[in-house]
Amino acid sequence: MKRALITGVTGQDGAYLAKYLLGKGYKIYGTFRRISTPNFWRLQSLGVYSKINLIPADLLDVGSMIEAIRVSDPDEIYNMAASSYVGSSFEQAVGNAEITGLAVTKFLEAIKALKVDAKFYQASSSEMYGNNSYTLQDEQTPFHPSSPYAVAKLYAHRITNVYRRSYNMFAVAGILFNHESPLRGIEFVSRKISNGVAEIAFGLKKELVLGNLNAKRDWGHAAEYMEAVHLMLQEDKPEDYVISTGEAHSVLEFVKLAFDIVGLDWKKHVKTNKRFLRPFDVEYLCGNNKKARRKLGWKPKIKFEQLVKLMLNEDLRRWKMFIEGKTFPWDAPLYPDESKLITRSSEENNSSKIKKKSRS
Repeated sequence: MKRALITGVTGQDGAYLAKYLLGKGYKIYGTFRRISTPNFWRLQSLGVYSKINLIPADLLDVGSMIEAIRVSDPDEIYNMAASSYVGSSFEQAVGNAEITGLAVTKFLEAIKALKVDAKFYQASSSEMYGNNSYTLQDEQTPFHPSSPYAVAKLYAHRITNVYRRSYNMFAVAGILFNHESPLRGIEFVSRKISNGVAEIAFGLKKELVLGNLNAKRDWGHAAEYMEAVHLMLQEDKPEDYVISTGEAHSVLEFVKLAFDIVGLDWKKHVKTNKRFLRPFDVEYLCGNNKKARRKLGWKPKIKFEQLVKLMLNEDLRRWKMFIEGKTFPWDAPLYPDESKLITRSSEENNSSKIKKKSRS
């Protein structure tokens, strides 16, 4: 029986990967950070919580990562842990750099020091490309990171490559484009839309406030992308791969489709607010997955329209259950109202409103 160690097992990707590997007969060990309110709802909703061996650990604490490797004695290691929300990386740039970037070096050093021959996967991101002039981004496209998150991911991506070449480690990086699902956190725009539209459909709220509606992304389903991640570690030679659908759609397209599904006019409910704009936004990302198709035999099955329907229908189902008083693993009721969150962008926006009023 193969053994896998998954960091960030409580996140969207970690949970789907754990379920997929359990189906392959793996024994799964997953790390999680001890916090005052444990967050296992994704594992519970997938029905795999009781099947995973949980290890308390922190990427910033190399001692705990060494212990996790020793306890799990893994054949494969998947580093899915990171401070993954791009917007918050501007607010917490130093912490993001340490968790998403530098911690990966500590992890690789731990593997090297223990002389573990486990195959290592690093979760890289399409955000590393930033604003570029390429219609499609592939493994050879130059990187131009446009956020602290993207810079940290690029560091982790490069250091993984360095350890592969320098120490003959089987270490690969998957450059995953936007991959969404009903398990996505509400701070991400895809789930913010699906959850918000569901609330509006049930009359629980009247409006959905967003930032840049024109940004285009390559949207795929997270569960399918985890299949590609696993395939990367089954290859004889360690290589990096772009995982994407090859199609780009705007945030506005996502919004329109979601509101169409529930029979509502999006224009009557959607507002934009500068507080949700990033200081430096990426306007367009679309991946070329030819290498993954050719070498891994992987290709996406769920495309944009199906993804939006799938996410919205699940949030509609959840809100219906919530209204009926049923208990189930879920995140939405615990998520804070974003209007209550104070950030520099929100304060600047509020200040400009005050100035406008004083002029009038």
